[in-house]
Formats: sequence, structure tokens, C-alpha cells
Amino acid sequence: MKGRTAGLIGGGVFAVVTWFTAGEFASPDLEGSGNNMDSTFIYMLDSARTIAGIPFVINSGYRSEPHNRYVNGVLGSAHTKGHAADIKVTNSNERKIILESLQEVGFNSFGIGRNFIHVDNDPSKPADVIWLY
Repeated sequence: MKGRTAGLIGGGVFAVVTWFTAGEFASPDLEGSGNNMDSTFIYMLDSARTIAGIPFVINSGYRSEPHNRYVNGVLGSAHTKGHAADIKVTNSNERKIILESLQEVGFNSFGIGRNFIHVDNDPSKPADVIWLY
């Protein structure tokens, strides 16, 4: 299934995934906005979490345009389209496990920060990329 189509079946994608709730992805200034996440992104992230076998703590998921400006996000950010998340990491081993699981399920766009991994599947952005913050 593509895009948000899958999320419309059975009350939303968060009703059928194992590890995540919509609240974890909500923009802090817009209640319920976690439901704006792309369903394919959430399915893939849920699968990666299963493979990793360790928790994925979501630092940032969906962002409203005002919140994206507040955090100095880029114009047209994948976060504002529901195609991105920043996952907290606390050490290099955790970073390796999370990255490998994300790649195994088909993600191919990553940003690496000191204490987080940005992952996205925004079809309007370049694929097969890794950058540093």
C-alpha cells in the first residue's frame, strides 16, 4: 500500500502496529497531529523496531509548519509531510543496531546526530543518502 491509504483501513495505522502510538509522533503544538504520519513510514519503522529488538524513542515525528520554524527545521522538511522521525540514541552500539534495522526494512535516507538518527522516506527528497548534523 502506498502513502496514507493503508492508514485509512481499520481506524488508522496506529491501530495495527506493535510498537508505536500516534502521540509519540505528534507536533507539540498540534494535538492529534501524530495521525498525520505517512502509514508506509510507520509500518516500516515498526518493522525496524521489531528487528532491532531495542526501544526506539521518538524525539520528533510530525511537525506543524510553525513548530518546524521554531526548531529551525528546513523549508519543506519531511517532518512536515509525516515522512520523517528523529530517533534518540545514547551510544554507538545502539546507533549501529538502529541504523542496520532501518536499512534492512528499506529506509535509505539518514541524518546522523550526536544523540539521534533522522530517518525519512520522503519521495520528494534524494534517496541513498547519509548526512551528519
